[in-house]
Amino acid sequence: MAKKARARLLGVVVLLCGLLTAAGAQPAAADGLPGSLWFDEPAAATLTVANGRFTDGLGREVVLRGYNVSGETKLEENGGLPFASVADARKSATALRALGGGNTVRFLLSWAHAEPARGQVDTAYLAAATAQMQAFLAAGIRVFPDWHQDLHSRHLFDEDSWYTGDGAPQWVVEAGDYPKESCGICVLWGQNITQNEAVKQASYDFWHNANGVQDAFLATAGTTMRYIREHLSTAEFARVAGFDPYNEPYAGSYDSGQTSRTWERDVLWPFYVKFRARMDTAGWQAKPAFVEPNLFWNANLDFQRQEGGLLDAGTLGSRYVFNTHFYDQKAISGIFMWGKAEDGQYAGDFGTVRDRAAAAGTTAVVGEFGHPLAGTVADKAPTVLKAMYQALDSRLPGSSWWSKPAGSGTVLSGTQWQWDIYNDRHHELMNGNPDKVLTTGDAWNDEDLSAVGLDDAGQPVLHQDARLLDRLYPSATAGTAVAFTFEDRSRDGSTTLTWNPVPTSLPKTAQLVGQGQYGLLLWRSDGTDAPTELHLPASFTASATTVVSDLGATAAPPAYTEGAPVAVAAEPGGTAARRLLLTAPDSGTLHYALVTNGASAPSASLLSAARDELTAWAAAKAG
Repeated sequence: MAKKARARLLGVVVLLCGLLTAAGAQPAAADGLPGSLWFDEPAAATLTVANGRFTDGLGREVVLRGYNVSGETKLEENGGLPFASVADARKSATALRALGGGNTVRFLLSWAHAEPARGQVDTAYLAAATAQMQAFLAAGIRVFPDWHQDLHSRHLFDEDSWYTGDGAPQWVVEAGDYPKESCGICVLWGQNITQNEAVKQASYDFWHNANGVQDAFLATAGTTMRYIREHLSTAEFARVAGFDPYNEPYAGSYDSGQTSRTWERDVLWPFYVKFRARMDTAGWQAKPAFVEPNLFWNANLDFQRQEGGLLDAGTLGSRYVFNTHFYDQKAISGIFMWGKAEDGQYAGDFGTVRDRAAAAGTTAVVGEFGHPLAGTVADKAPTVLKAMYQALDSRLPGSSWWSKPAGSGTVLSGTQWQWDIYNDRHHELMNGNPDKVLTTGDAWNDEDLSAVGLDDAGQPVLHQDARLLDRLYPSATAGTAVAFTFEDRSRDGSTTLTWNPVPTSLPKTAQLVGQGQYGLLLWRSDGTDAPTELHLPASFTASATTVVSDLGATAAPPAYTEGAPVAVAAEPGGTAARRLLLTAPDSGTLHYALVTNGASAPSASLLSAARDELTAWAAAKAG
């Protein structure tokens, strides 16, 4: 049977299996999203973990890129929902795809609003959250929900407090006997995690199931997952990537003789096993749990770092994803890093994430990363974010990428914190205090990290350089990705940041790229008929996109037709986002593709010369 026929058959099987296991689910056409092609059927949307990679139903390696949607869930103004309406969710989803280049969102949910009274799940909240989730699924964006908490609960905090939290319902706090909250002399809100006794004791009680609160959470989680499964169509549910059981877990305090590592082994991991069982019962058997290790396992300040990383959980395999966060606390502190980030700054930190996931027999996602866009350290944001995206793309700095691309490593998935269209337009009564109405930034503990906001006409606009956010990346690789890099040429003020210039040893390639952006993917084919896909940023217009590949060299690639080696098409979902499609039906062959917007009507001779250079380079460096 031909591979394409097998792929289509698999799509039918996925659809039928979903119909048989989803009570109340409504069937959807295989090509239900605008812009869908033959390989954009349920099998391609389905996500699993295989051989240490995210893999779709066609066997292609998948990279998830996007944002957290959103910190608005941590506020009360919209009842613990990311948006005030489904219309706003649709507007946000379209912008996230078209302006931000994302194909995935980490979708925040609130326990406080899902179970406002003990044992009573608010189905109206679940219905509203599911409808907003559907807006992203309809835009062709994958979703993984996240039970979010910070500082355990807002109900721990006094109405005149300097800080607030989110997560657990009021009845959970009332069931405990917690001291008056106080962080003492704290510069950053996160210090409450280890210094505020009310937060510490409430967190400890959750992990030890005091008053049965963890049991109640797990029951609500199961009900929520079942509700989502039953109220999404089969095609929609296929685009749900998995579930994040608990945001940024921390013990609160350790028992006598307990360490951060034994806490993960004896307390955190058993919780994840219980959550995994709830997923299975709710019909999420085929989807992974996106499990997070101890919050401080990879802190980049020595006095904050704690041993962890789920070291004693054994082989996680296909049922779990290693889901971690990374913020540069040195840069955020304003004390421990005075200058800007540089080329390769986070290669080691993100390399540790890759290595830990590989050792656990699974893949990784950096579920949160980012940097403040306002305040005393905001000047570092352009370089910090560029360095973080660089480290997601490759474990090499730009200075050495061209000389040893085979060491580039896997392309990491990641969702930036955050995407909040209400940034700077909030109306949040902090801790319910009518005398403390927050409107600016994220309206939460003085944070301002949203990549987006609304202009005066109510349209989404980026708060960061589009060249940084809307990136070229391999969203699906038909085979095995060998190496990838993207030189975004984003700006730090008026300075263009070029950390990975084309080397002078490839003069024709350098001439072709000029001062433009470029990306370069090397991959080894596996024989599938489905193409390799790269997201094309909006800056790669139809007339300005040039591709040089062993599959062909062309300026302004043509629209996709079946079997075309190099072509472009819309990304499914009707958002005007575009993708480059590279079809290599052979198996075991090393392929490469340089994609740039630096050329203006390049000559055939220049394209041919650049292709000769790159063919020789690829064979010498990665063949």
